[in-house]
Amino acid sequence: MNKNDYTIRLEEEKDYYNVENLAREAFWNLSVPGCTEHYFVHTMRTHEAFIPELDYVIEADGKIIGCIMYTRAELKDESGTVKPVLSMGPLCIHPDYQRKGYGKALLEYTFEKVLEMGYDTIINFGNPDNYVARGYKSCKKYNVCFEGDVFPAALLVKVLKDNALDGRKWFYYPNNADEPCNDDEAVAEFDKLFAPKEKHWQPSQEEFYIHSHSVISG
Repeated sequence: MNKNDYTIRLEEEKDYYNVENLAREAFWNLSVPGCTEHYFVHTMRTHEAFIPELDYVIEADGKIIGCIMYTRAELKDESGTVKPVLSMGPLCIHPDYQRKGYGKALLEYTFEKVLEMGYDTIINFGNPDNYVARGYKSCKKYNVCFEGDVFPAALLVKVLKDNALDGRKWFYYPNNADEPCNDDEAVAEFDKLFAPKEKHWQPSQEEFYIHSHSVISG
């Protein structure tokens, strides 16, 4: 794959349904039976933390095959000093185009845009296998945790500048953009707008459970 194989551009309103369907295809049965990511994408666009200037799609073969979104979040040190950071996600690549470099292209393209906007730290909660090759590291390496000194294995940190984090303890405060996804009835109603798909169990769901419930000690 080379840069002539794809185009990266900002999402437009006319893309909304296709991007939501893409998120559904990318995450269906991956972490849980069914998924909520398409509803997350739908509701995130109107959340106060959403950053439309970092809402990008990637096109190949004449269609949208991937997307990435960012929202604002915060780190706070033990003295109460606040550092604005970004939360990345979801990053969606259609199953037919996964493991071909399109996710890498979206990440690296938007990393440059993030820097241009004045941010130097990105955090996301995900499978480390998908992100460490792009420079993400364990939150423990940067002394970033949730309140209570909890260092989740799936809490990943990407710094875009040397010494962006100086080793002091930082508590991560995500936004609540994903809160609507807790409404099972709303998710189910929204899902009716798309072609029927069967929910079922697959091994990746156990992998997700292990990653999302593991913490780093010591």
